[in-house]
Formats: sequence, structure tokens, C-alpha cells
Amino acid sequence: MKKKGIEDVPAHSFTLIETDICNTDAILHALHARDVDAIVHLAAKAGVRPSIETPVAYEQTNVGGTQSMLEVAQEHDIDTFIYGSSSSVYGNNDKVPFAEDDRVEEPISPYAATKRSGELLAHTFHHLYDMRVHGLRFFTVYGPRQRPDLAIHKFARQLLTDQPITMYGDGTSRRDYTFVGDIVDGIVKSLRRAKNLNEPEYEIINLGGSETTQLKDLISAIAEAMDITPEVKQLPTQPGDVTRTYADISKAKALLDWQPETPIEEGLQVFADWVTDYYADRPVLEV
Repeated sequence: MKKKGIEDVPAHSFTLIETDICNTDAILHALHARDVDAIVHLAAKAGVRPSIETPVAYEQTNVGGTQSMLEVAQEHDIDTFIYGSSSSVYGNNDKVPFAEDDRVEEPISPYAATKRSGELLAHTFHHLYDMRVHGLRFFTVYGPRQRPDLAIHKFARQLLTDQPITMYGDGTSRRDYTFVGDIVDGIVKSLRRAKNLNEPEYEIINLGGSETTQLKDLISAIAEAMDITPEVKQLPTQPGDVTRTYADISKAKALLDWQPETPIEEGLQVFADWVTDYYADRPVLEV
């Protein structure tokens, strides 16, 4: 699915280099003699539940890989580093909405801990090498080409194959869902701000929809968008899952002139149209 996602992108507009982000020497070699003035680091092992099962792999990729990319930036005198973090760093924060200056010392999954570690490493390199660094905390990104293990895509595949939707907990947990197009817009604006600065900067910035949706309402909405009546199977709440996420985006508005433009109903319809078309001529991935 990842390679399928770049098939329609003109080949002359990018260079694809397949290597391990933890292999610093390989990346340095790949960038040799290339004119690179910024790094947008979005590579990671994602997912809360899998991180509980394989925490070492998450530490190696998310912490080690971020360390590697920062070393590449330092070695190549790349002074702009944009880092994809996560709302998971807030844990079960009692205060809502979540603001960038809230305490984040109590992550409840290895994934969350690795993303916070990446923020701290990035700050260290900002301090030592005068880099311009933005850590962007993404809030539950969804939309076309979403990873198949994430909830909305998984629900869609269950609907397409007449399986009951597996709902963890009583359905009252809430998430701040953010459409992928809005996230891309935020990344671009972050990059533009950083490149236009004449001095070092380190900022943590929330990128979120700034509204919350209950899980049971999300299930109803995706089913309605796909015009399929859902059957729901309730399962116990999973370890590592937070009860809610909710972004305070006042900082993104002030620094980046950014705010989300896609309401959840509109974004879910775009996703539903894409997922229905995507699986129209190929087998549905096993749920």
C-alpha cells in the first residue's frame, strides 16, 4: 500500500531511496553531494497496542532512527528539522484541551514514550547546533491511504466483508480526528516558517481537529458514509489506550496561521469513497 501511494506522483519530482533510518552511514552516503536544506522526519513504527507487544523494536526505530536523522542533519549542516510527534505523549491528561506546555512525563505506552524521547533528542540538537526544530504533535490522522491497522480503515474493511465491527470499551472514549490534508498543510506551513527564520528556534506545535468524537459515533458515521448498516461487537478496553485526545491549536494558529479545514463528516466521506474504490478490484486485507 505504501508503494501504491506514490504511483501517481511524477517520478521527476522526488528521488526514492530505500534504506533503514537507523543506518546513519547509509543515509549519509545516499545524501552525499545532494543539496538538502531541510529534513521532515515522519518515519516511525506507529501504533500504541503493537508497541506494548514489541517495545524494543519501537525504541530502536523511533528513538534510534530519530537520533540517526538528527546526526545526518548535523553532519550535513542541515539547519531545519521538522519532526512528526504524537498526541499520545499527553497520556491520560486530565486537562482539556491539551496544550503544548502541559506536563508530558507520564506516557502510558512504549509508543508514546518513544515519541516524547524524539522531542527531547531534537531539542538537544537544537541546543547544540543551533537548529530550527519543530516537533509537530499529530492528533489521530485519517484519510485516503490510511494505514490498514488504524481504527477507521479497520472498521471499513470489517464493513466491506460483513464482519462485526470490533469496538474496544463502551464506545464513550473520544478522539480528536484530523484529516490528512489538513496535516499536510500544517507540515508545509511549519517548514515554511522554519526556513524563513534567521535564528534558531525550537517549538512543539499541536496539529489537531480541535474537536472530539466519541468512538460509537465515529462507527456510526463511517458506516453511514459507506451506506452499510454496522453490527458492533464490544470488547474490553485495551491497555495503553487513552480515554480522550483534544488539541488546543491556538499555538498553530499564532505561529503557522494554521487551522483544520475539514469537518469529520466530510473527511469520513472522502475516506469512504477512497476505501470503497481501493478494494473494488483487489482482495480486502485480512482484518
